[in-house]
Amino acid sequence: MAHPQETQIASPSPPRTRVLPDPAFLRLWTGNTASGLATWAMPFILGLAVLDGSLTALGLGLTLATRTAGFLVALPLGGLLADRFSRRSVVLWAGLTAAVATPVVATGVGTSAIALAAVAAAFVGAGQGACRPAFQALTAEVVDEPRRQRANAALTISVRVTTLVAPALTALLSTVLGTTALLLVTAATWAVAALAPPKGARVRPVTAAPGRPWSPVTDFADGLREARRHTWFLAGLGALTAVIAAGYSATSVLLPVVSRDTFGTEAVLAGAMTAYTAGALAGAVLIGRWRPAAQGWAALAGLALYGFAPLSLLFPASPWTVVAAYVLAGIGIELFNVPWFTAAQREVAPDKLARVSSLDFLFSYGLAPVGLALIAPATQAFGTEAVLAVCAALCFLGPGAAALAPGAKHFGAGTGQATRTT
Repeated sequence: MAHPQETQIASPSPPRTRVLPDPAFLRLWTGNTASGLATWAMPFILGLAVLDGSLTALGLGLTLATRTAGFLVALPLGGLLADRFSRRSVVLWAGLTAAVATPVVATGVGTSAIALAAVAAAFVGAGQGACRPAFQALTAEVVDEPRRQRANAALTISVRVTTLVAPALTALLSTVLGTTALLLVTAATWAVAALAPPKGARVRPVTAAPGRPWSPVTDFADGLREARRHTWFLAGLGALTAVIAAGYSATSVLLPVVSRDTFGTEAVLAGAMTAYTAGALAGAVLIGRWRPAAQGWAALAGLALYGFAPLSLLFPASPWTVVAAYVLAGIGIELFNVPWFTAAQREVAPDKLARVSSLDFLFSYGLAPVGLALIAPATQAFGTEAVLAVCAALCFLGPGAAALAPGAKHFGAGTGQATRTT
């Protein structure tokens, strides 16, 4: 669908069907993977610093809190900048900001200057937040529409492989490297995230009339109007927010409790989290090759599978039922994520894509800390069983309600076609 604000140019070569051999996509994949690895690494490394005594639990909490605050503040700002300027330049400066701030965090931790570490962590979070919507929009520029679902699947596969491999690798490195050195490795990873991605292959959309002064408020309002134009997007975002704020938060807080109190071992906790990641990896591989006829409904059904995670904790028949439920939840979340990102890149006006993507991350993942904060007091007030039952119900009912929205069947106004690629 063409938009009047977008400058159209002819493709210089016939469209390719494979995405991995594309050098431009490989550069994008490398940068996105590096940003994901660096994002994951800092909390883990700071946790190791608590274990070796170089950081207190209070310092850890403060540093992670300021990083999250920086992330949430920078998300909408990154969307605004990425729609007004080059998406590649926003990724560059966001990644470099995080790369420069990370050694300052290391200095603060190493010298017990927690205030310095906390302020620097806010800048790391800001770099992380600003690059997220820019990466989403840059993917639409680098990869043509027929290959975007495969591209998004490949991007999410890298994230899942990282979460499987990185903990063991970081723990191994910690036997020969201290906290400061590990954080400097993270800074180098951010530099890769900043420098690796290519320029977009298309001419940048025109975002403002000549002579019009830039108004962040006006631009943000334009992004909100674009999001409201897609009813299926608002409905799906509401469902995703409910699943993350209720289902993900409940299982994050209560899974360790059930593992300890019901089964008497932490092995169920470790097994469930590994099963979730393995299921997500399998789901990403599957959706990279499968195109269901009603892609939106299939994606929302996948999202609803997360309800089995709190349900398995409500009725913990055996450790294997918990593990199986988390496998289903992992598969389902990627059956949703990949078509969801692909649909936004296809349906949203190109000159507003970064702003709409920032809203996606802000409401879904940005509200997750709220859910985490509310689960513990809700459990104390109403009991574990009641909280798990409500969270499971929200996970099932939220996507079900979203499926009734106009355009939800195909995540867009088109009719969609079922195809299977090899």
